[in-house]
Amino acid sequence: MNDYRIGEIVQMKKNHPCGGKEWEIQRVGMDFRIRCVTCGHSIMLPRTKFEKSVKKGRKFHFLPEN
Repeated sequence: MNDYRIGEIVQMKKNHPCGGKEWEIQRVGMDFRIRCVTCGHSIMLPRTKFEKSVKKGRKFHFLPEN
């Protein structure tokens, strides 16, 4: 079982229709909420589907808090 964290950037097997390849994890649990880094569209996936769909990469992208 992989340990994913909020703020990580992952690459999925399929690209988003906007052409984006990278997704930011916004929610972790039984369901994952991910946001396309290119266009900002957000989707929710069950954990099993998310883990099957992740292609590679885990880089951190933390936004500064105001």
